[in-house]
Amino acid sequence: MIVRGAAASVVLASLTCLAAASGARALAASFALSEPQKQAALAFGARSTTQSVFDAEWNVANGAGERLSVLTPFHRLAVAARHATFRNEPLKPDEPERMLNQQRDRLVVLVELRGPRADFARFYVPELRVGDHVVKALFVQNERTALKQEDDRYLARCRYEFPNKELSPTARVVLIVRDANGRQTSAFTIDLAAMR
Repeated sequence: MIVRGAAASVVLASLTCLAAASGARALAASFALSEPQKQAALAFGARSTTQSVFDAEWNVANGAGERLSVLTPFHRLAVAARHATFRNEPLKPDEPERMLNQQRDRLVVLVELRGPRADFARFYVPELRVGDHVVKALFVQNERTALKQEDDRYLARCRYEFPNKELSPTARVVLIVRDANGRQTSAFTIDLAAMR
């Protein structure tokens, strides 16, 4: 009887590992989360409080010292669970669904850009390039007054939201930011397949 129980435990553990391994791939850049994926995101965020950097898979930098964070649904829930754990206050039962509804059908990108003066990013226009196809932003929030940095340059935090119906969850896209005259000021390559 003990052998049978041990064998069953080994089989169960093997199936769990297999499911976790395949689940990690299935979670990659998912724009809509199943209930198990939601629970996995919340658990990941709650466990991440012991790590100083927990969201590296969602962060992208370019050669100009600028960076962005892609706020996929998984990432959004993980961040919320992390913050709730730090505050020692559990999320309300309806909160995860409410958060996901706020960005439903959208890919949210939070960008930190650098420029020469406080209002440099005010009229920036973002776009995503998927091959030859251009995806225009549904929502643009550029920081009007950027923060002065130690190197006398300015840092602007911007939020861009794009329709995800025009994107594949495994796509490699390029975020291009242009000034009011249409000149490219920044570019980032984003590999959605590498993100949950």
